[in-house]
Amino acid sequence: MSAPERIPPRSVTTAELLALGELKVRGRIREASNAVLYCSVSYEGRDAFCVYKPIAGERPLWDFPDGTLAQREVAAYEVSEATGWGLVPTTVLRDGPYGEGMCQLWVEALPEADGDGLLALVEAEEPAAGWKAIGFAEVGEGETALLVHADDVRLRRLAVLDAVINNADRKGGHLLPAGEGRLYGIDHGVTFNAENKLRTLLWGWAGESLTPEAVEVLTALRDGLAPGAPLATRLAELITTTEIDATRARVEAMLASGKHPEPSGEWPAIPWPPV
Repeated sequence: MSAPERIPPRSVTTAELLALGELKVRGRIREASNAVLYCSVSYEGRDAFCVYKPIAGERPLWDFPDGTLAQREVAAYEVSEATGWGLVPTTVLRDGPYGEGMCQLWVEALPEADGDGLLALVEAEEPAAGWKAIGFAEVGEGETALLVHADDVRLRRLAVLDAVINNADRKGGHLLPAGEGRLYGIDHGVTFNAENKLRTLLWGWAGESLTPEAVEVLTALRDGLAPGAPLATRLAELITTTEIDATRARVEAMLASGKHPEPSGEWPAIPWPPV
């Protein structure tokens, strides 16, 4: 009799690790405005570090309903995954040591010295080749400098994602260049508001035509956001019907114009502080 065939163990996905693993708090990220805990997570032989943001640690905001920031972080990840660009680290909603909250894979960012500089202040009136102007910033008493960001395809994709999810807080510190040329965006708690609240440092392409790639992605998002479609169904577990309708409208507007959105003038266009 031949020996029974051995079935190799199934690999644990990152989402399963974050959602089902044992979560241990290792420290607190103190510069964050809400409770942000640095944790380790272990499940079936796989280990990782992650960020855990319990809903109980969220500070109330006048323009976002209490206790909804964690769900918005997960919703941003779901939309990012639907684009195929993978711009947001794996993010789940789960119970933890301090109750339900968002749990996101920790990304070790590369130091600026590794050549991944994405933002700069320059003493010039116009950006150099390979850079896009954001605007002038005060750098001293009576002195200004031009704030620029890299003309980088990864940032351009992130600008499209931010426009879709209506990100009200795309700061420089929320950009994480990682290994293998990857770029991640983090801190998506203030997203998906039904009102236009886009605040970002990535205005360099404002009013410019969308790339063919972006049009293709937005077209797929429009299909995914249709009532009853998988993405719309998943988002309905995380944000309100009104917010999903507003997300559909933003996608439709970008496809109709064929351009990156421009500042509305009704809301501060750049977050403060910008970094």
